[in-house]
Amino acid sequence: MLKWTVIFIILAIVAGIFGFGGIAAGAAGIAKVLFFIFIVLFILSLISGRSKL
Repeated sequence: MLKWTVIFIILAIVAGIFGFGGIAAGAAGIAKVLFFIFIVLFILSLISGRSKL
């Protein structure tokens, strides 16, 4: 999932450079959502991994 976040961030940057505002905003929005989902899953995996010790 982190790979998709990076892809959408790069897409947003490239679209922003070329002036495609709507595409850049959409890709940045998707990247933000994926990033926060990744962070939540990462924290949950840390918590569940520690409880097994």
